[in-house]
Amino acid sequence: MIHIAETVTIGSVEGFLGAEERSRLATVMGAFLATEPGNRFGDGRTTSIHEVPGQSHQQAMAVYEPAGRVEVPQIPAEAEKLLQDAFGRARPALSRVMPSITACRPWTYVEYGPGQHITGHLDGIAPDPLAWPRQIAGISVVISEAEDGGAFYVESSSSDRLWNIRLDEATRHGYADGMWLARDGADHSAGWFAQMPRTRWSVTPAPGTALLYGSQLIHGTEPVTCGRVAKFISWLIASSEG
Repeated sequence: MIHIAETVTIGSVEGFLGAEERSRLATVMGAFLATEPGNRFGDGRTTSIHEVPGQSHQQAMAVYEPAGRVEVPQIPAEAEKLLQDAFGRARPALSRVMPSITACRPWTYVEYGPGQHITGHLDGIAPDPLAWPRQIAGISVVISEAEDGGAFYVESSSSDRLWNIRLDEATRHGYADGMWLARDGADHSAGWFAQMPRTRWSVTPAPGTALLYGSQLIHGTEPVTCGRVAKFISWLIASSEG
């Protein structure tokens, strides 16, 4: 049974990536980006992993990353294997706080320069909280830090604007009794979300540390003020009941 605590918790796995692994990932991604035409993963990018129903990719990008970012949703096979191997090593630690997780989705590479950030938003148990697989949490691991700025944060809120769906017959759907689902559209495209009171918790993890954040937890990053931050992100899922 999936418990609501899994979807709103935070956690960390120190040493998720070692120094040699981070160095190798930086080399692989640097070579990959250098061979790409133009700047289609940066300023020239026209698509995004984020979506806002009824809006274009450009509109969604303006909501989520108003100053832009580098985004590579399909990373080289060598990098993907290295990160999936790291996830495999971390499974015992992950299972202590998120026991329903069974797999890690393919990884995405992101990079932020001065002024760039991701605005606060909630991923949700996407794409359908009553279908399988179910998205339990996000995972983020920094491979190189910015000189200043770029801190990751989560935001908590008890607002009824956000928590407005109590799931009936939760156990029949694979959830523990008393499961609540956060409201769809929890991002800065929605006036109710922008006005909703919430409390921010910020952290700057050591490179190689994996941050875990439940899929019903608001999260984002502060703008980078100097240098660049490079990281990989993915989503941890429960593939089926039991």
